[in-house]
Amino acid sequence: MDPYYLEWANLLLRWLHLITVIAWVGSSFYFVFLDSNLVKPTSPDLLEKGVDGAMWAVHGGGFYNPQKYMVAPQKIHSKLHWFYWESYFTWMSGFALFSVLYLYNAKTFLIDQSLMAWTPNEAIAVALAFLVVFWLVYDRVCQWLGFRENGELWVGGVMFLVITAASYLACHWFAGRAAFLLVGAMIATSMSANVFFWIIPGQRKVVQAMTTGPKLPAQELIMHGKRGKQRSVHNTYFTLPVIFAMMSNHYGFLYSHPQHWIILVVMMLAGALIRQFFVQRHAYHQDRAANPWPYALVGCVLILGVIVAMAPNASQSVPVRASTPANNQAVGYKELSVVLEARCYPCHGSAMQMKNIRLDSPQGVAQNALSIYQQAVVLAQMPMNNATGITPEERDLIRHWYEQGAKTSP
Repeated sequence: MDPYYLEWANLLLRWLHLITVIAWVGSSFYFVFLDSNLVKPTSPDLLEKGVDGAMWAVHGGGFYNPQKYMVAPQKIHSKLHWFYWESYFTWMSGFALFSVLYLYNAKTFLIDQSLMAWTPNEAIAVALAFLVVFWLVYDRVCQWLGFRENGELWVGGVMFLVITAASYLACHWFAGRAAFLLVGAMIATSMSANVFFWIIPGQRKVVQAMTTGPKLPAQELIMHGKRGKQRSVHNTYFTLPVIFAMMSNHYGFLYSHPQHWIILVVMMLAGALIRQFFVQRHAYHQDRAANPWPYALVGCVLILGVIVAMAPNASQSVPVRASTPANNQAVGYKELSVVLEARCYPCHGSAMQMKNIRLDSPQGVAQNALSIYQQAVVLAQMPMNNATGITPEERDLIRHWYEQGAKTSP
């Protein structure tokens, strides 16, 4: 595919994905809030109809009175709205974006030869296996442990270990940027699978039993409701970790850190704890935990701990290598172009222009001088996965060139 059209596909898919994510996360957060604020009514007419919880709300100049039936209402008097396309389009657009950006360019974006020297097909197969295997493990754990005594604690503990192991493997098998996104994608896949395999089918059986289908035992109807709520609650705890994993692949100082897998796990755990605070904070005051603040406090402490642990040590000076230009030695376009030709032209030359950037002319270099400095020196994330083997001395040369005015006169 032409790089220009590939960039447009990337942009449009990313745009669609963000829109659907906002729609899904927004509706998910709203229903978790709603479920936590419903109060069992005392009105005889509502109790007679089977209303288990209700609340009043005001928004947009009107009043709303949502009501929840624990099993099912006797009759639905208007059109029934299903909340599932938000989830499905989020996954489909996300997987399409993942395919265009990472699977289609597996050799460039997915593989780091210094970690695993496998072929693009092998890397793609293993990456897809992450999505499938994680869902199978998570689903089985939920079925085995979810409804036992303290089952949710057991599920949470086991899945934390599974996610930790998956993060370790992803970060030691794939390029750092792809590894972070892959961990987020495997959790997000399970979120959509919860909706597709359990939440919606269970609700369909309940609706069918209410209308045209055979009547189901009350215990079975209750079980569908419990399982649907269980998976929905899991999805809300997965949300912040997934968003962090997806977003963090844009920040090279995270995925290029030597302990990047630990950083990923700790930050996702912090997100889940902070989400737990909001879930309990939104709960109706009679059912709210006595003090949900410790969850937020621990989450913030974990984030601050990561920030402090990753902070560069200013007292450590970087030794000047023998081949590094001295500060008073001029580095011009002639010296820079030698490095660019060897390390950057394969992706930003006449044959290919990734991101529509060309660096094989003084004009192109002048236009992208700041980006060259940021990507090759400050973040050290270009060349991608160091596919062309740029050396520390060459990064130093680029740094001196930029600090001396980024001259591009041939």
